Amino acid sequence: MLSGRGALKVSEIDAFASSLLEEAKRLLEKASETSEADAERAYLHSALLLAFCSLEAHVNSVADEIAARPATAIHSKGVLLERRVELKKGEFVLQNSPQISRLIDRILLLHQLGPKPNVDGEWHGRLSTATDLRNKLTHPKSVPSLTAVAVRKAIEAVIETLDELYVAVYMSHFPAAHRSLDSKLTF
Repeated sequence: MLSGRGALKVSEIDAFASSLLEEAKRLLEKASETSEADAERAYLHSALLLAFCSLEAHVNSVADEIAARPATAIHSKGVLLERRVELKKGEFVLQNSPQISRLIDRILLLHQLGPKPNVDGEWHGRLSTATDLRNKLTHPKSVPSLTAVAVRKAIEAVIETLDELYVAVYMSHFPAAHRSLDSKLTF
């Protein structure tokens, strides 16, 4: 099946998203292995950003799959694929123009569309805290100071969010959840 976001197949996107998460976890490990402050800071920044890149890639993959289902309502497809829905000749149609939605709103919608939704779990609060940390880095109002503990909690929140999403949508756990923060990478 082709993804609604480009020419990559869903399995390729899933593999890529998983590799981003593994890179984030390894960079967190590297941060604890160095004694150089500049290197630790760079590893922490990179780990946090890659964890969120992985989260968005995984959410996009799940969203593309759910949007491709015939039973998915057109307005839900619009939010999931981040495309505008317009009324044309008395019928709602999906447009090619973008309509960006907040990541958390897309995640919550995916929960609602799955057979086992969990929109009130503790994962939601932890993801909110992690997102605030990421936003301090990507939209700084002052120079952010990240700690290894804060980045560790943020990556754990990403993993927990993905696990809860997979349970809600697929009724099985996110495959990498059992490894927690242990990376498969050795660089």
